[in-house]
Amino acid sequence: MFAFIISRILQAVPVMLAVAFISFAMFAFVGDPIAIMLGQDFTPAQRDALVAALGLDRSVPVQFLHFVGNALRGEFGLSYRLSRPVADLIAERAPATLELAFCAASLALIVGVPMGVYTGLYRKSWLSRLFLTFSLVGVSLPVFLVGILLILVFSVWLGVLPSFGRGDTVRLGWWTTGFLTLSGLKALVLPSITLALFQLTLIMRLVRSEMLEVMRSDYVKFARARGLRDRSIHFGHALRNTLVPVITIVGLQLGSIIAFALVTETVFQWPGMGLLFIQSVGAADIPVMAAYLLLIALVFVTINLIVDLLYYAVDPRLRSGRGH
Repeated sequence: MFAFIISRILQAVPVMLAVAFISFAMFAFVGDPIAIMLGQDFTPAQRDALVAALGLDRSVPVQFLHFVGNALRGEFGLSYRLSRPVADLIAERAPATLELAFCAASLALIVGVPMGVYTGLYRKSWLSRLFLTFSLVGVSLPVFLVGILLILVFSVWLGVLPSFGRGDTVRLGWWTTGFLTLSGLKALVLPSITLALFQLTLIMRLVRSEMLEVMRSDYVKFARARGLRDRSIHFGHALRNTLVPVITIVGLQLGSIIAFALVTETVFQWPGMGLLFIQSVGAADIPVMAAYLLLIALVFVTINLIVDLLYYAVDPRLRSGRGH
């Protein structure tokens, strides 16, 4: 197991270096940071001093190594737009995005897996047809339109849920949470549903297709011939064997939720990293954009490692060495 973890980490190093190079290219070659930071009126002496402070007078390989070294320490320079350390901005916004992603992923799993199991076991019932129709709607509608429709119904027409913001938060050390206040919980409802809808329908359809395939397999027929109860067959044999592809999709979708929450955060003005990234794009704030890109790459690499480890817990063939 230890060797497996080390091999996966070594495989992730080239990926992170490639993403770091792309981020560095954005940082070094997109726009003019000197003009952005100094404005239009500056003297040659001021320009030379800032060039030296930013290390732009060094060769490109040295600048890249310096960029990687700073990134390993969590340093990404100053935001052009806000003149604050990028690491501080990310740390301030990360709790909001992670809480939203956690709620959306939990909702997608808690609702999507049971719906997929039910539609796989009782595919001819009217409720299964209703679930499948709902899944088509969830897959077809774009995220921003879902968010706008939810705001229209629950905020404008009914007036029961807030349409923007995070509500009241409580600070626990450096972490801020909305889980401990009523307004914070209410503010989570609409963006969580918006962000979870596509993942929920994707998980439901994946579980359904896997359940249909497993229920036709020989070992399920053999289990029925042995006289096992339906409950034992459905949850002890069939559902367990659907978990490997489900774990893959859920892991990748969790990374997607964090990476692409920016649309949901923009619609609901949710003060997370996604909204910070969108604002930075509009202002050509390259340090923030580069830091966000590296952070998302790290999230995907970490999630892929966790998914690979979960394979070992679910699939005995991998533990016996036959899965490679």
